[in-house]
Amino acid sequence: MPKIFYRKKLPHYQPPEALFFITYRLAGSIPVEVIRKLQDDYQRLELELFASSAEGDKLQTAIADIREGYFIETDNFLDRNLNEPYWLKEEPVAKIVADSLHFLERNKIKLYCYCIMPNHVHVLFSLKNADDDLFRIMQRHKSYTAGVSNRILKHSGQFWERESYDHVVRDGEFERIVNYILNNPVKAGFVNNWLKWKWSYLNPELL
Repeated sequence: MPKIFYRKKLPHYQPPEALFFITYRLAGSIPVEVIRKLQDDYQRLELELFASSAEGDKLQTAIADIREGYFIETDNFLDRNLNEPYWLKEEPVAKIVADSLHFLERNKIKLYCYCIMPNHVHVLFSLKNADDDLFRIMQRHKSYTAGVSNRILKHSGQFWERESYDHVVRDGEFERIVNYILNNPVKAGFVNNWLKWKWSYLNPELL
């Protein structure tokens, strides 16, 4: 069974050799009251689940479904409500994030695809080294891109929201998640074809 550990209010998983679908967003891109309600709803559903008779694989699947519901609600909010800040609209800032992901690709991650939206990022990858720590890799990526971006923007203060959404890709989900990531700008109404969005990437192996 995958080890479950908590940071902030959401559970996180890191099974060895897993595929990870990660979403991280700019600080302040969702109002505090909206996040609080979403987290309260999540915790209520989780408590109801743990009070039920579900166990084993059934329990893990149910937890994953609750997490996916939380993610969909937050992502839909980000797409419908383009709240400030949206620093990732700035080309130099988006490039910093993209370049950092490709830097990680050299020796830390197997990068499958990503999409950099105006106020959040979706990325799909696996770890090249099973003993690497997903949280530390993302922490360093976010710390580096935040520091450089703040200098470009002449901004001080928190750049990324500390909490990220990480989902372990289950069997049969890979293609759906790739399509979800690439078509995020289409869903948000920015372009009519994902290929027209400059800050989308698909590993050439998948073409």
